[in-house]
Amino acid sequence: MAHEIATALIVRDGRVLLGHRSSGRDFYPDVWDLFGGHVEPGEKHEATLVREVQEELGVTPTAWTFLETVTQPLPSNSKGEPPSADVLIAHLYLVTAWTGDPINRQPEEHSEIHWFTLQEAIQLDLADAMYPELFARYLDPK
Repeated sequence: MAHEIATALIVRDGRVLLGHRSSGRDFYPDVWDLFGGHVEPGEKHEATLVREVQEELGVTPTAWTFLETVTQPLPSNSKGEPPSADVLIAHLYLVTAWTGDPINRQPEEHSEIHWFTLQEAIQLDLADAMYPELFARYLDPK
């Protein structure tokens, strides 16, 4: 069984927007993460991306590029219980333009949101070990 999500790497002016996952979250509590969420039955990945960013940040993506799909085992939850799904399938998109100004619309999910430079972001306690390499690819000035 798979848990499928669409995730947004939101960048502007060499910075990435991350959310600090609330301490009460079952999975990945108290770490900095990208925005996104569960793909609903019959929903296209891009529709999930737009819906989740609207729900979490109050902005509507207007320019994005599909980057990759990552499949990995789900961790145990915060109570140490095994996951109900075998794997997490994350469809990752680079979001470079949107309408509106990002605000934290779901404080129960993210205790705060913040823009970070590459050097700042790679020093954080991040939800995924692949994030520093990912951030370097899309934030590092060429």
